[in-house]
Amino acid sequence: MTTARATRLTRNDWLMAGREALATTGPAALRAEALARQIGTTKGSFYWHFRDLPQFQQALIAGWEEAALQALLEAETRPTPAAALLHLAQGINSGRLMEGAMRAWALSYPPAAEATGRVDAARLGRITAHLHAIGVTNPDMAHVLRAAMQGLAALDTPERADSAVSSLVDLILALR
Repeated sequence: MTTARATRLTRNDWLMAGREALATTGPAALRAEALARQIGTTKGSFYWHFRDLPQFQQALIAGWEEAALQALLEAETRPTPAAALLHLAQGINSGRLMEGAMRAWALSYPPAAEATGRVDAARLGRITAHLHAIGVTNPDMAHVLRAAMQGLAALDTPERADSAVSSLVDLILALR
């Protein structure tokens, strides 16, 4: 006799498993059967919550995009434009595994590419606005800072990336 699960899996449970699989293994891991094995259930549970794999993938992408855009809003609560820039960088860095996974997925999956494009445009717009607020009007600086934020999040440890971006913002402030 088998015992029933104490709790039923939710849509969010599947999305959390998908984020973990995407971040640690890549988009090839985003299959109902593989995810079901990962969380110890059947793929029927997956199809209870999602019509098909593309709907699940779209939900994963939408969740990442929403979180990335929410981090931009949170940066607006900082007391100075420089503090907002640092917060933006730390937001990218704190989600480094999903950030990298989404960017890798975007190379081969158009819906992921569209989402990363929207997030990049929003980030660039906010970085540009914060730089303008501190007197840096060269548009190339916003591109440099965005690229540094994303690159450091992908290539370095969280602590090193935070330190390096802080140094870059300090340098920009000193040069204005």
